[in-house]
Amino acid sequence: MSTYDLRSPYDLPTPCLLVDRERTLDNIRMMQEKADALGLKLRPHIKTHRMPYFAKLQVEAGAAGIACAKIGEAEVMADAGIQDIFIANEVIGTDKYERLRDLHRRIHVRIGIDNTVQLAQMEQVFEGEEKPLEVLIEYEVGEVRTGIVEDEQLVNLVTAIKACRNVVLKGIFSHEGHTYKADNTEDCCAKARIAYERTVRAADMIRSMGVDIDTVSIGATPSVMNGAYYEGITELRLGTYIFFDVGQSKAIGDFSHCAATVLASVISKPHGERVVIDAGAKALVSQNRPTGICATNGFGAIKGAEHIVIDNLFDEHGVLNNAEFRDSVEIGDKVEVIPSHICPTVNLYDKAYLVSEGKVIGELPVECRGKSV
Repeated sequence: MSTYDLRSPYDLPTPCLLVDRERTLDNIRMMQEKADALGLKLRPHIKTHRMPYFAKLQVEAGAAGIACAKIGEAEVMADAGIQDIFIANEVIGTDKYERLRDLHRRIHVRIGIDNTVQLAQMEQVFEGEEKPLEVLIEYEVGEVRTGIVEDEQLVNLVTAIKACRNVVLKGIFSHEGHTYKADNTEDCCAKARIAYERTVRAADMIRSMGVDIDTVSIGATPSVMNGAYYEGITELRLGTYIFFDVGQSKAIGDFSHCAATVLASVISKPHGERVVIDAGAKALVSQNRPTGICATNGFGAIKGAEHIVIDNLFDEHGVLNNAEFRDSVEIGDKVEVIPSHICPTVNLYDKAYLVSEGKVIGELPVECRGKSV
């Protein structure tokens, strides 16, 4: 982290990414304490912050390691000194498994799997290695994305892995992302419990086939924040909790955890209630969850007045139509926007400004930006 003289973040050019140090540290401690109280390992997903600086703080606070989405992210984190990484995704391509093999030789790394095409590539690339590649099967629990769906598929994949020389099965993982669309907190926890139960049942099936797995990993911030749990889980794999965003805050009815914002300038008040800021789709992601407990109802909310949201995004412009906001700002004023979805928002920036007690204390490179291969 580069440091410089203390100054107000409102002196910075806009748009830019701000991260509140104290709120971030509070969020790290909060989730670690939740995991510790449940007797579970915490493996934060770095897809949210994408910065080794924060990954190290999470590990120092007690995290068992980290999760990544891509090999490129894992390479950055390993180069920064992180020694235990799970790539919670399916990877296809022998060129990528050659890179994974290089990581495997210097750190403890595991990867997700849900098909035998992957398995064949793993077997080929890891032939002759001293240690087998450790994998976790992904189990689909409701998000309708990747992952094993049927019992027969699970049995067939486990059987295939057992027959391998260079790959060993160590666990199962799932992501209850469909809980974002739950009607309310009770529905969120009910959906999560079903997802957890199905994951634990799948783990039991694997063990019944004579495989001694050690990891049953789940994770979505809204469900865990609202108290969802099921006996048999061993690991929480969460990401967004470190910074929060509009969706995550809506899920718990509390914006006080929001640690990352985009600083923007008011550049126009052209007509009626319309106000335009200089943070458009190149500064804030154009994702808008229309329903569920994580509904954003817009493309970002004004910090301190979270009922005021961005109605529309163009490449360079964010448009708000709100009389209260129009009357409270002048052209040239700067405002902080809480992103609707923080994870892809961070990936839009080369650096983040670290803020402590209202002063900028340093710059942090977003070292995993663009590392999506």
